[in-house]
Amino acid sequence: MSNLKVFRDGHPEQPEQIINDKLAMAEELAKVGIRYEQWQAVGALTEQPSQEEVLDVYRREIDRLIDEEGYQSVDVVSMTPEHPQKQAAREKFLEEHSHSEDEVRFFVDGQGLFSLHIGERIYEVLCTKGDLISVPANTPHWFDMGPNPNFTAIRLFNNPEGWVANFTGSDIAQRFNRLEN
Repeated sequence: MSNLKVFRDGHPEQPEQIINDKLAMAEELAKVGIRYEQWQAVGALTEQPSQEEVLDVYRREIDRLIDEEGYQSVDVVSMTPEHPQKQAAREKFLEEHSHSEDEVRFFVDGQGLFSLHIGERIYEVLCTKGDLISVPANTPHWFDMGPNPNFTAIRLFNNPEGWVANFTGSDIAQRFNRLEN
């Protein structure tokens, strides 16, 4: 179940706010410039859909974002608990970083935990099936797919060649929650 927890950046032990309603999550995140919305498939997916099949059933929403934001490319990424490099993939983005591009993810299936460091607050967003999150360029954040990742996500890019993690050097991510799955 998707949720949003808001913490003071120096107090990972107790959230100031916990929101489980998706509309309320979207409203709270919009206050700090984060796009969060829900998408519905226009058709059913097979058990192991191809990238083309996934993109086809969400084409209307993808095209809307491309028109609104000017994204240049779209792909689908999947991770399973059996993936031989799951630990390396998980660790790649567990430290606080930012990108010079927006980080846009739509969860076709599964889940992932985005933690956004905005001002003096940490916004932990547990995204699940049907959730889209757009982390604006240069927003410090980290992402956890958990020790047993299991998700399929659509990614949209302004310029995939420029989508590189710029690590802040802060250890703040180590003090906050990890996704347990």
